[in-house]
This record gives sequence, C-alpha cells and structure tokens, in this order.
Amino acid sequence: MYYLYNFLLVILSPLWVPWMILRSKRRAEKVDWGQRAGDYGFYLERGKPRIWIHAVSVGEVMAAVPILKELYDQDDTVEVVLSVTTSSGHQTAREKASGYVDHLIYFPIDVPRFVMNALVRVKPTVVAMMETELWMNFLTFAKSFHAKTFIINGRISDRSFPRAMKLRSYYRALLSEVDEALMQTEVDRERLLALGASQAEVIGNSKFDEAAKLRDTNPAEWRAELGIPPTAKVVVIGSTRGREEHEWALSLVARPDWEEFWVVHAPRHLEDCDALEASAQKLLGTEKVARRSLRRSGRYLILDSYGELGEVYSVADVALVGGSFLVKGGQNMLQPLSHGVAVVTGPATENFRDIVSLANRAGAIVTCQAEEVGDWVVKLMDDEEQRNRMGHAAKKLITEHQGSSAKTAAMLLSAAREQVKAQPKKREA
Repeated sequence: MYYLYNFLLVILSPLWVPWMILRSKRRAEKVDWGQRAGDYGFYLERGKPRIWIHAVSVGEVMAAVPILKELYDQDDTVEVVLSVTTSSGHQTAREKASGYVDHLIYFPIDVPRFVMNALVRVKPTVVAMMETELWMNFLTFAKSFHAKTFIINGRISDRSFPRAMKLRSYYRALLSEVDEALMQTEVDRERLLALGASQAEVIGNSKFDEAAKLRDTNPAEWRAELGIPPTAKVVVIGSTRGREEHEWALSLVARPDWEEFWVVHAPRHLEDCDALEASAQKLLGTEKVARRSLRRSGRYLILDSYGELGEVYSVADVALVGGSFLVKGGQNMLQPLSHGVAVVTGPATENFRDIVSLANRAGAIVTCQAEEVGDWVVKLMDDEEQRNRMGHAAKKLITEHQGSSAKTAAMLLSAAREQVKAQPKKREA
C-alpha cells in the first residue's frame, strides 16, 4: 500500500499541486513553501523528549491549545513542536499557542523527500495528529525515527466514514503506523476499529476544555470594545460558509422584526469579508455596516479578525452557529455554550453530531431549519426565562465534559520520556 500511495502521488501531481497552490493564494497570509518542503532552518538535538503535535487549521489549533497548555503546566522541560497546514492556522497558533510551543512550523507536504527533511530536523520522540489528520509517508517515516505515534482528540465524521470504509485497505495500512488512538466518543472509537485500527480508547473532546477557559471573558468589556450599548439586544452569527449562507444571514438582519437588534457576523473564511461587506452595504445601507479590522462600530458588524469569535460570543443574547443551515457539516458551538448563550443551529451538523446530541438532550440549543431561524431568534429575545434556562444547561454541559486535555497531555509526556530511554544509543567513535 505504501508503494501504491506514492505511485499515485506522482502520477496525480499535475492535479493536486496546482490545486494546492491555487488554494493557498486565496489566503490573506501566504504559506511558507520552504517549510512545507521540510526546511525549517534548524536541526534540533537528538535524544531529548520532544512532542510534535499537528493541527491542520484554525479549529484544530484551538482544540490543541488546552492540550498544549497542559503539556506546559505538567512538564515545561519537554520540547513541543506545533505544525499547521494553513496560513490562517499559523496566525491563530501565533496568537493563541505561542506561550506553550517551542517551535511553530508548517507541516511538510506528504512527499518522501519533504517528510524526511522535516523529521531529520525535528527528531520527535512522539508524534500526535489532531483529530484524524493522517498522512501515510509522514507516519511511516516517523516510525523509522523511533517516534511513538498518536491520534489525539480523534473523531470520524458521519460524512467521512462511509467514504473511508470504501478505502478500508488503505486505512488499515495507514492505521498500522499509529500506536495509540485517543478518540472523542465511543462511536469514533468503533469507527476507527472498523477501519482497521488494532486498538483505540475514548478519552473525550479537548474542545470542552478550550471552551471552558472562555468563561473568564468579560462581556461588558467586549461590548465597550465593539461599540455595542450595554442594554442592546445582540445576535452573534458565527462561522457561516459560502455565498449562499452569507446572503441568507443578511436576509435575517434585514427583517423588520430584527431592526432593534445589534448583529455581529463572523464568516468562517476571512477572504469572504469584502464581498460580504459589499452585499451588506447594498441591503442595509452603508451607515449601518462596519468592520472590526477598521475599529469601527455599527448595527451590523463584520468580525474580520482572527481568534476573537470565542470571546465575542460573550456579548450575545442569542448566537447562530453557521455551516449548518444552507451548507453541511456544522461548526463548533461549544464557544457560545460556554458563555451560557442561547444557541440556534441548523440541521446539518454531522461533523459535530455528538456535541449537538448532548446539547439537544440538555436543552441548551435549538435546532431548526433555515426558514425558521428568524422567528426563533425573535421568540428567544422575547423570552428571557427560556434564554436563562438554556444558558444554565449550556454551562452545566461544559463543566461535565472537561478533563480530556489533562489526560492526553499526561499520556504524551509519559510516551515522550519512555521513547527517549528506548531510542538506540549513538555508537562511540
């Protein structure tokens, strides 16, 4: 399977190389292609306990932060390397993880030469891949460097599992290179075993820990920062994806029964903000539209900034979590739940099925169709008692599911120390 994988990499390179370059050009910040070829400008010392954690983009970086903090708190002598794939992930890591990471790098493209370049320079004793970001060459070469390999915060979505089962032979070979798989839920564990993993265990979801740390946010300070009056009713629309969902969100803002609401809108991808602003100005009027990056305020504020949405949710009376109304997959709703905000989400949340299921059972969210959202927001704004009930249930939910980050960190640290002891010694000259 290893040879077939690399054969396909070569013959399909005229397709995936241009696609990767074109996609990177759409980002505001450019990727470091030297690092993606494994050239980091340093060679780290062999024989030290060193943990390499890979988080693809913004969501995975945010989920990794509580694990990184636990690693630092439990043993700050162990060296930690964090890699990302996207420039947005890199910026988020610089802002949110810098105090807990010794080296921040781009993940190498999964070509043997680039992977070897990277591993020769980093020399990890433990490699930990966030969620299910698995690459055949990287894992194979990591094992040849005597690194212990982990999946951490592992999950397999409803959408990806049927596709993965059709490639079960590939996944069986890939998962044979994984030593430990720490999964979010029992369903994720069973799916990984079905794909060919020899073992997996349930340890929980670090995103609950990431959300819990937001509780110290001061909503009054954020309202002042964003220019929102203390008594204003606020809707925060988070993580909408694609033009259709953006336009749908604007149609809600333009409703007459929303006229008294202040709205903060955070698109999932910042490169969409220019088009969103133009559409908003046509629909709502230039005087009502503002952008966070310009430090201006308006009844409709576009949050075009990295890493602020989690705290900005604190100003909301009601939060809409996008990526689930007119597109599929959903987005992380734990951030508004941690603030005790009443959350409305759409039905297409398969990427967060377990969180949605827990939140629905707890009475912490409303799940509805896109055409019902506007009325639900008005109803919740008029019913403070229901908002308070939902908020209390949300905070309780977050509290009950904390702790996976500390367990994950302890296992990674133990493995890193053991691998140093087990590594072959240098021969005397």
